[in-house]
Amino acid sequence: MTYYIAAKLKVPFDDAIVRTEAALKTEGFGVISRIDIQQTLKSKIDVDFRPYTILGACNPSLAHEALQLEDKVGLMLPCNVIVQQSGSDDVEVAAIDPVASMQAIANPGLLKAADTVREKLARAIALLSH
Repeated sequence: MTYYIAAKLKVPFDDAIVRTEAALKTEGFGVISRIDIQQTLKSKIDVDFRPYTILGACNPSLAHEALQLEDKVGLMLPCNVIVQQSGSDDVEVAAIDPVASMQAIANPGLLKAADTVREKLARAIALLSH
């Protein structure tokens, strides 16, 4: 089992971020955090790195459900989605597979909830492929 769901886009990097946020929104996710890895590595350790942004995606209803099932699941929230330049004309968008990440927790209810989140993330990523 892979630990992510991904799609390749042939659009400018900033457009990929906008499209990714819009696709996530169609499935009830909002972006509650954004980490610009390229800028962070340059400012902290003076390293040049390709455009790479981590979006922290959250579906509040599903997050609430998961937190009621398992109080420490917040360690795995929000769902990370990366947007990275993967070639001169390609941008890759990848989302964590929550089913894979939740396997460490022995709670059948949580695994069912993770499956719902996976379906929603997969649909959002699939939108980017069209």
